[in-house]
Amino acid sequence: MAETGARPRVFATRPLPGDGLARLAAAAELEVWPGPGAPPREALLAAAARAEGLLCLLTDRVDAALLGAAPRLRAVSSVSVGLDHVDLAAATARGIPVGFTPGVLTDTTAELTIALLLAAARRVVEADRFVREGRWREWAPDLLLGRDLGGATLGVIGLGAIGRAVVVRARALGMTVLGWSRGQTEVPGVEAVPLDALLARSAFVTLHVALTPETRGLIGERELALLPRGAVLVNTARGGIVDEDALARALASGQLAGAALDVFAREPLPPTSPLLFAPNLVLAPHIGSATLRTRARMAELAVANLLAALAGERMPHCANPAVYGPDAARR
Repeated sequence: MAETGARPRVFATRPLPGDGLARLAAAAELEVWPGPGAPPREALLAAAARAEGLLCLLTDRVDAALLGAAPRLRAVSSVSVGLDHVDLAAATARGIPVGFTPGVLTDTTAELTIALLLAAARRVVEADRFVREGRWREWAPDLLLGRDLGGATLGVIGLGAIGRAVVVRARALGMTVLGWSRGQTEVPGVEAVPLDALLARSAFVTLHVALTPETRGLIGERELALLPRGAVLVNTARGGIVDEDALARALASGQLAGAALDVFAREPLPPTSPLLFAPNLVLAPHIGSATLRTRARMAELAVANLLAALAGERMPHCANPAVYGPDAARR
């Protein structure tokens, strides 16, 4: 515990957009990892051991070992919606609230999903490369033919906030939308179908489920084979949901006409990944929430979570509300 009147010590694993860190520095003794990149594991463990508050990103593994090495730690706040990098059970056992940033990136990620869908369908990245490499000699009626979104069927796997936001945009483009979610969510304008039926009927598929033990490897070789030949797959959720080796094979065989990924099982993508050599694949470096407004807003929410917890108040957005008592998780 901090001494009476002393400002709590906080470690932030990266500089962040916006003025959130300035607010945090006004209320706490703030140490910010200067980079480049994320702090190495040893540096993260050492900094956490000194801190009462930890402001982290999805690239920082906050596991039982880190929590065990940080006896002063009272709060963890992640600048993310997903929390598969945090051991929530271990944090709850220690009575440490874990903050996250829901809602703020919904529209931004949905917009990127549509951008990737269009890029893959209309072969935008391939066309850009074609021009830059000096291969464009003349206009031709069969040059870089893509696929129309209007009138096509989109399968949305996961109908949470982001999935529903994608539905709105897809319907505005004239797409027919099928949906599947583990919670059997009903969404206006979406035909709810079993997962296999969705795959079999969809010319385009987009993923919006959380990464859990149940969804890890959800889209593998069997599922890719169920898609109509020439389908397009987009993933802006989490990389581990898709079997990347199977995806590379499906692209190479022509089973898929294209795919677009913003997330990967390992990030950054290793140079030996088969995805780097797969045809008709659009790759982005996990930029689903990467707009100035959204990233600044995420930082603000994460800082608000941390300041509340360090002041002895309830986090506005807590992923493990059981730390506040047996009834808190039901509220």
